[in-house]
Formats: sequence, C-alpha cells, structure tokens
Amino acid sequence: MDQMASACARRDHALLLDCRSLDITYVPLPRDVAAVVLDTGTRRGLVDSAYNERRAQCEAAAAFFGVPALRDVDEATFNARAHELDETTRRRARHVITENARTLAAAEALRAGDYTRMGALMVASHASLRDDFEVSTPALDAMVACALDAPGCYGARMTGAGFGGCAVALVAAEHVDAFCEQVLACYTARMPHTPQVYVCHAEDGAAIAT
Repeated sequence: MDQMASACARRDHALLLDCRSLDITYVPLPRDVAAVVLDTGTRRGLVDSAYNERRAQCEAAAAFFGVPALRDVDEATFNARAHELDETTRRRARHVITENARTLAAAEALRAGDYTRMGALMVASHASLRDDFEVSTPALDAMVACALDAPGCYGARMTGAGFGGCAVALVAAEHVDAFCEQVLACYTARMPHTPQVYVCHAEDGAAIAT
C-alpha cells in the first residue's frame, strides 16, 4: 500500500517516516502529554488473509488511477473520480489517501502544540479504519469510546494491523492516573476481556554502554 508516513519515537521527538524513501523527519514530542497504550486483551486473528485482501484492493485502486501507489493520489483527484470505483475499493482507497493526509497534518499539529487538533485527527483515523478499511473490532471500538470519555483525553484510535490488539490515546499528563483508572473500569464493564494500560514516554534507542 506504500503509505506515505508513519510515526514512531525517540527521546523528546516523534519520527515521521516516509515509507518509500525511508527519509525521517523529527517532530518535537511534548512533555505535557502522554501516549497511553490500551491493550484490549484480545489477540489479532485473520490478519494475513485480510491484509492480503486489502493490499490487493489498494493495488487495484492505484492501477485505476495510473500510479504506483495510492500515496501518489491527492484527495481532490480521488474525490473527482471516486464514483467510478466499486464501493469496497472506493472505501479502501479513501482510507489510505485520507490517512496519509492525516499523518502529515498530525505532525504539524504536534509541532504547533495543538493537541486538540491532534486528537481530532486520531478520532478521524479510527473512524476511517473502522468504516472504510474495516479492520477494527467491537473490543477496539469499545476501548476507543471509553478513552474518549475519560478525563484529559485529546483523542484515541486503534493501532497496528487491527482485528484485535491495542488502541492508543493522547492524554494530558496531569490526568494520566485518572484516565487510566476510568478507562479500565469502563472497558471491563462493557467487554468480557482483561485490559491493560501502558503509559509511554519516548526514550533513546539501543546503544552501547560506556
């Protein structure tokens, strides 16, 4: 699918990675918010077959637009011709194209310290993953809903390949403890799984001790 960008982290920075060129852009990671990983207690299933299916659908959409990958299609071009695609291919392509745009917008939001904007992009991303790419699950949807209702949460979305696993939330640092407590209580009241929460801080990567 050759997505344009994804994010990981080093100390005090997020890394914006171009998955085609492998170029990296460092984006300041603010200290007054935390990334909280929310494990739904469910493991992923059907990932290989579902991934292959979605990859084929995205490749078909790219071929329709005459480009190597959907990252080469902007939203205006997609919107002008989306009606020519069948419904499923249209939704898959829309997710990839809009997700690339959201990733770049999220980097700008972090640079500006605009956590409200960043949170809104995370929520939109989850909705797209759920509705257009169809890789969410009831457990992931419940976890995201619980996170969005908890104190200090700017936004939340599923993360990873989908079909189980984890969500991630952006939370104001001063509310992390209350956030985690409420999310655990909310989720266990809704779902028959045992959740876990992990408050994450960016650290330097592997190094040789001196």
